[in-house]
Amino acid sequence: MLGKARRSFGISIGILLLGFMAIGIALVYRVMRDAPPPAVAERVVLPNGVEVVSAVVSEGAINVTYTADGVTTLALFDQATGELTRSVVIGE
Repeated sequence: MLGKARRSFGISIGILLLGFMAIGIALVYRVMRDAPPPAVAERVVLPNGVEVVSAVVSEGAINVTYTADGVTTLALFDQATGELTRSVVIGE
């Protein structure tokens, strides 16, 4: 009789734990789903007369490759503000 009571108690605790896990998963899902998307700058300022080769948003930065007077440059802009953070000359 004691074994039957233990088994019944174990099953009840197991169902209770599964219910708590389901609630936890539902809460995490709701928080992640409702998180706002990261801000992206509406525009970035490039020198006049350049030809844009590529533009990519990656890891919190906007990477713009452009050519001006035969010189290829990679410009890194802050994703949120659009300010130039770094500029690297790739080739001439």
